[in-house]
Amino acid sequence: MLNFSDIKNLIQHNRIADFVKLNKLTPRDIAEFANRHTQWAGKMFQHLDPKHAARAFKFLRRKKQEQIINSLPEEKAAELLNAMQPDDRTAFLEELSGNHVKELLKILTPENRAETLELLGYAEGSVGRLMTPDYVSIKKEETCEQVLAYIRQRGQATETLNWLFVIDEKGVLIDDVNIKDFLIVDPLTKVSEIMDNQFVALKVNDAQKEAILVFRNHSRYALPVVDDKGILLGIVTLDDVLRLAESEGTREIQKIGGSEALDEPYNTIPFGSLIRKRAGWLIILFLGEMLTATAMGHFEDEISKAVVLALFIPLIISSGGNSGSQASSIIIRAMALGEIGFADWWRVIRREILSGLVLGTILGIVGFLRVAIWQELHIQTYGLHWIKVASTVFFSLIGVVMWGTVSGSTLPLILKRLGADPAASSAPFVATLVDVTGLVIYFSVAYIIMRGTLL
Repeated sequence: MLNFSDIKNLIQHNRIADFVKLNKLTPRDIAEFANRHTQWAGKMFQHLDPKHAARAFKFLRRKKQEQIINSLPEEKAAELLNAMQPDDRTAFLEELSGNHVKELLKILTPENRAETLELLGYAEGSVGRLMTPDYVSIKKEETCEQVLAYIRQRGQATETLNWLFVIDEKGVLIDDVNIKDFLIVDPLTKVSEIMDNQFVALKVNDAQKEAILVFRNHSRYALPVVDDKGILLGIVTLDDVLRLAESEGTREIQKIGGSEALDEPYNTIPFGSLIRKRAGWLIILFLGEMLTATAMGHFEDEISKAVVLALFIPLIISSGGNSGSQASSIIIRAMALGEIGFADWWRVIRREILSGLVLGTILGIVGFLRVAIWQELHIQTYGLHWIKVASTVFFSLIGVVMWGTVSGSTLPLILKRLGADPAASSAPFVATLVDVTGLVIYFSVAYIIMRGTLL
């Protein structure tokens, strides 16, 4: 068994053939030696098996951990950090300064980096979970020649070179500059001379959906991410945002269709999970449709007196449901694109009332003509009062379609205001709501028009 003197002698004389003996030491022995002998600790960790080193690393004092990481070559530091357990790695990183954490995140594997960012405390769905620390930062005092030389030396390790980010001595972002600006000026031009002091940045705690909107509005390949003090923490690139946008779009479409988001491809999701995610909404919609039967029971006397009214029930309620589904889908997508918000509620209602009036009138005319033509051709006789039947269909369609468009457009806005997901106001849900109220509108109009004749 090696004692501390043996370990020190082995490392001091660089006896490579004997370094394998270091892995036979217990993690606590390694940590104790490293805590006592700072000058040899870094050399020792270079020659340990990464997994064995990771087990010993967590027993080191915080300051000693930082010293050892700083003393290791980048590839050895990467092996050590990637071999650590997620909680041990996070416990170490959360004690460091933001700039140091940013540098160490660069050497983690993509999987470990994503996991570490999550454990470091960035909220789920925040920009912090989306960013990468692989970027080029420069100072305004540097010349373009120096910047390009740095890029040639270290640029290969960065995710993108389209944009370079100017920071001050505290790491605060002060500008971003397109790489082409460095290629068209004199090499001795200073960075400060080509800065325009105008930049767009994401906040690390912003929602990821906000990043999609910012990228869409500014047509950028990469955007910087800063904390509340303006310190540059990382960047978000377009490819990550495109994947996010695709994922969000898929989730919204699935919710609009009347099910929970699947969260994984259709071909790979377990059958049981597929059923669970669809059954809940179907049960809710089924219970909602039961109210339709209740509403029809309320108008049982009217139906018995004028059986002809029952013929148009599917026509009326489907038209209201379809118009509501249209409006809901349009508004949800407009909200997702940032085109409208709750503050636009009155403008939305005005437009949808007018749209519902026009669309309802168009359908009402078609419905009126259908009754008239069938009556004229004697395909189906609606009796002496066929005009009242046609008028009932006409005005009912106007009312039901207007109600459908207003309901379908306002429900997503209300849910958004309450902090819920607007996509939850799916087309089937709106259709169910409009089915029930559409019956009330239909029979109310019929009672007003046919009172004293058929009713």
